[in-house]
Parts: sequence; C-alpha cells; structure tokens
Amino acid sequence: MPWELIKLNDGTSIPSVAFGTWTLGGGSQATDFVDQAISVGFSHIDTAQAYRNEEEAGKAIRESGLPRKDLYITTKFSGRDGLDIETSIQNSLKFLGVDYVDLYLIHHPRLATPDIPTAWAKMEKLKQDGLVKSIGVSNFGVPELQILLDSAKIKPVANQILLHPYVHAQQLPIIAFGNAHGIVSEAYSVLIPLTHQPGGPVDKPVGAIAARLSVKPEQVLLAWAKAKGVVVVTSSTKKERLEGYLAAGDIELTPADVVAIDVAGAAGTRQLTVRTFVNRVAVVTLATALAFAVCGYMGVDLI
Repeated sequence: MPWELIKLNDGTSIPSVAFGTWTLGGGSQATDFVDQAISVGFSHIDTAQAYRNEEEAGKAIRESGLPRKDLYITTKFSGRDGLDIETSIQNSLKFLGVDYVDLYLIHHPRLATPDIPTAWAKMEKLKQDGLVKSIGVSNFGVPELQILLDSAKIKPVANQILLHPYVHAQQLPIIAFGNAHGIVSEAYSVLIPLTHQPGGPVDKPVGAIAARLSVKPEQVLLAWAKAKGVVVVTSSTKKERLEGYLAAGDIELTPADVVAIDVAGAAGTRQLTVRTFVNRVAVVTLATALAFAVCGYMGVDLI
C-alpha cells in the first residue's frame, strides 16, 4: 500500500509521510527545498518556530499554486523569543501565509508553562477559535501524556517523537500508550541508523531486505516505520532521495522483516549502552588519575 491517510481522533486525517524542515536552515535555499518536496509529491509539510524557516516554507507553499486544502501543514509552539502560545500561533500563521494550520504541536513538555494543563487549555482555545484544525504534542513521554489527559477537554491527536530501530524498545511504551488513548505517534529521525550510526547491527537485516526487494536501505527503514503505524517525518535536499522516500510507501515488509530489524535494533541499543558505560568509566578513571597526580605534586596524601 502507498503512504495513506491516517484518521485522527478528532475526525480529521493526516498524510502518513511528511517533509520535515528541521535541518534546512533559513534563507532562499529552504524555500527551494520545500518547493522541491511539494513538486515531487509531498503534501504534508512539517515545520516549527524553532526551525526559523516558517516564512521560507510559507513562500514555497504559496508559490506551489496548490489549493490550501491540498496541503497539510504542521507547525509547533517552540517558545521562540519568549512568546506565549497565543502570540506564537499568530506569528506562525503570518509567516506561513495561511488562515489556519492543520496540526499545531507543543514542541516539548518543558515548553508547557506554567504547567501542562494550563498550556493545553490554551491549545484547546486555538482549536475552538479555528486557528488550528488539530492539536497535539511532541517529545512527550508517558508521564507527561497522562498529566495532559487528566485535565484535557480535547485529546491530543498526535505525539511526535524520536523513532528509529536503536531507540524503538525505549519508545515502545510511549507508542503503546498513545495507541491505547487514540494518540497517533509521529516518527522523526527514522534514518539515523544509516545516516549517523552506520556499521551497527541494523545494517545487516536492512541490507539483506533491500537486496531481496531491489530497493534502497533507506526505503526499507521508512517501510519499517510505516509498518509500525506511525506518521513518518523525513527530509532530504536531493530530489531523487525524496522520490525514493515516497516510493517506500509501496514497500510491504513481511512480519519477519520487521522482527529482524527490531531484534537488530535492540542489539544495537545494548552495544551503545555498553559503549557509553565504558566511555564514562574511562573518563572517571582518567579524572581520578589526574586528581592523584595533582595531589601528589602538591604533597597532599589522599590515602
């Protein structure tokens, strides 16, 4: 199946793949890259105050000539410049050049000031006023989601989180909690095992599946995320890569494929944990040795 629409708990639907602007920076190049993404077929654009390119994304959206209803726009309250939620959404709408955004997220729980219930009530008001179609959160864990749900009149429709095979096991409780409460998980940085952590255990099953299906490894990882039922937020400045990302929606992995990637991801998590522990021990050992050396030089007896 291709990338489909996912029904949200408020009755709206969200495209299950999005072009993210996190790494694009600002300036005319950001506009060019968003324009390129729209031209190859991305209908969901994901940006945020913190990315400082809402205005550039908005220019590309306007220049696309597409009717507003044909594009799904996500942006996030990031607490930029110390502005509150009410002021921030007005600025975002102005920068994007639209009357409403399809999805507005609180970018991180620490931005929900003075507390989550108060901040969420403000988000609910934005929805009631028609400035946003749907509201959600980003980087919320289970405890923060529970606090929100305990006071919410309107449930969040989505929670955007870091998700790739090496963090899948630790993020699984968040996804499961979301599923139990009708909150769709959105995944960013799905391609991290290939782009930033190559050479790990995930490479082997992903490479074997890619060879068997005659597709690219990055397409396999995107198909893995799709199999998890999440919305995938991804990005590239290369047109051919974007075309491949969209084509990944047609890739159907077997249950065995998904399990193989999950298992390799868990193995990689253990390796990273051990490596982190060893590095910390090395740092402590070095610091201790230096302390003894300095004290010895100063004639201080530590024993």
